[in-house]
Amino acid sequence: MSENIWVARAAVLMAVSSTREEEAALKKSFAEKGITVGAVDFGGEYVSALPKIVERAVVAAKREKVISDTHHHEGAVAGATRDALAMVAAKALGFNVGGKVGLARAGEHVNVAIFLGVGLGHLDDMAVALAHRAIHE
Repeated sequence: MSENIWVARAAVLMAVSSTREEEAALKKSFAEKGITVGAVDFGGEYVSALPKIVERAVVAAKREKVISDTHHHEGAVAGATRDALAMVAAKALGFNVGGKVGLARAGEHVNVAIFLGVGLGHLDDMAVALAHRAIHE
């Protein structure tokens, strides 16, 4: 399996993790495989929350050392996050959402996964999206 498939899988698993303890266990497990991961929660009305979700993803990626503090790396995470959010827009537009961003990197591969619940009263809907960027080490 290619390296990027493992990185993508790591991002998705981080996004669907349900507790901080689970996140910590995944972080340790992926570190042993050379994959750096992180995650951050979000919530709010979809359209107005978009800038905050992107900002949280970039801040979390830097905090967890998924990326370095350069505009190239920040732009890669911001772009991948926006791409992933665009994939779930049809379900989320006009609704409140809550979920988690999963981040993963190994070498030049950076993946961002979005797992979110869309508030529809008692008929909540779910969505998952994934985007990739390649960055220079």
